[in-house]
Amino acid sequence: MYSANAQSVSLKAKLFRGFSGPSRLSILDALRDGPLSVTEIVEAMGLSQSNVSKPLGCLRECGLVVCAQQGRFVWYQLSDARAATILRPAEELLADVAKGVYGCTRYSAFAGWQQVTR
Repeated sequence: MYSANAQSVSLKAKLFRGFSGPSRLSILDALRDGPLSVTEIVEAMGLSQSNVSKPLGCLRECGLVVCAQQGRFVWYQLSDARAATILRPAEELLADVAKGVYGCTRYSAFAGWQQVTR
């Protein structure tokens, strides 16, 4: 039987997967300062619109990003300011442990990025 603690840990892991993909993380980072259109997100990330659509849709589906249409533009923003708040201490932690993270052989930080940009 699946315990409540295991369910909680599984749900937290699922939340952090939203932050784990380079494209999704780049979108969240771009939206930290406020709402952006898809065109602005594409420009901020330096990717094509087709390479932004899927991760943006994923972030919307899991509730980390919301959108609102104004005229012919759709504006995206973080659904909750705490998403930006999570990114700040992550950057501080990374500054202290970057050498270990960079040298980690268990996973490649750029593997997902290469797949998305092909």
